[in-house]
Amino acid sequence: MLSYLKSKEQEILLMLERLVNKDSGSHYKKGVDAVGKLISNEYKQLNFTIDTVHQTEVGNHLFLRHKEAKNPKIIILGHLDTVFKEGTVKERPFMIRGSRAYGPGVIDMKGSHVTLLYALKALIKNGEEEAVKNVHLFFNSDEEIGSTTSHVLIENVSLGKQYALVMEPARPDGSLVSSRRGGGHYILKVYGKASHAGIAPEEGISAIEELSYKVVRLQKLNKDSEGINVNVGMIRGGESANVICPYAEAIIDIRIDKAEQGIWIDQEIRKICSVPDVPGAILELEGGIHRSPMVKNEGTNRLLEIVQEVGEEMGVELKDVSTGGNSDASFTSNVGVPTLDGLGPVGGNAHSDEEYLEIPSLVERSLLLANIIKKLSY
Repeated sequence: MLSYLKSKEQEILLMLERLVNKDSGSHYKKGVDAVGKLISNEYKQLNFTIDTVHQTEVGNHLFLRHKEAKNPKIIILGHLDTVFKEGTVKERPFMIRGSRAYGPGVIDMKGSHVTLLYALKALIKNGEEEAVKNVHLFFNSDEEIGSTTSHVLIENVSLGKQYALVMEPARPDGSLVSSRRGGGHYILKVYGKASHAGIAPEEGISAIEELSYKVVRLQKLNKDSEGINVNVGMIRGGESANVICPYAEAIIDIRIDKAEQGIWIDQEIRKICSVPDVPGAILELEGGIHRSPMVKNEGTNRLLEIVQEVGEEMGVELKDVSTGGNSDASFTSNVGVPTLDGLGPVGGNAHSDEEYLEIPSLVERSLLLANIIKKLSY
């Protein structure tokens, strides 16, 4: 399989360029669906069926499996969306500098789609079609915004599976991800009443004043030693320095180490945001805890051992790490499926202008994934 993948290295890069040069931000449905169509066409050539779950606000979700697959035991997750807005490709399209590829979504996770596709191609080329029939793929379109329309689909398709492989990128040092923190996202909207700050301040209701009280109380929910983190990371509001602010909002990020912490923190946030401190202010709270933690458990350890054995056979040392970032691995993990994440190519600086992918890792991680699928299938 190695010789096959090496012979396809330029083809792999061209496929990566095609994917990266399509804008597919989470809120740009047209672009996400275009990426989904491009990927679907590739899988049709591998004798896969594609079941589309149509969406109106975000891109469509895709289920893919070999036409002869009967009861695949491996669920593989990927996402079609990126964090980058429409027009980003025009500003900074795919490019290669030295041994690295750059561009919007190159590592998170356009590169992962390429390595997965070519891992399956390598297995077919090597006569391992039974292993290919043992995988069930799910690509969602809203992972970067919390998987709000797809998390139930992920949980349902994962039931009864023996293993879950999640195609988020490997860490910059090549490490896999065996556990993740859970988290959530809230928007607190505060409505006040505008008035001239010099002529009739008593007639105004300051949304900024009300929001200030709430920010202080929300930040006090932090319990670093227990793994509960609350961050009011953005605030917006105000029209002019001489106008009592009629509207302000805060965006709140939550991170937790344990699932039960999500219940507690959600209750506390809703309690704080239910009653105004400034008379007449109106509060609206949106959001919630979207992902429970991905916990490293006995099943994770067994799967990790198998994957590390595959790595050893290839001469690749595979370490595992825990990370504070969220992914859809939480959903498979929380329905009891042994889960391993970070199985994509190696890179870094995700979600930034300097996002990069290590080009040599495309062949290596395609081969690694092919061997993992083969090992888990027999």
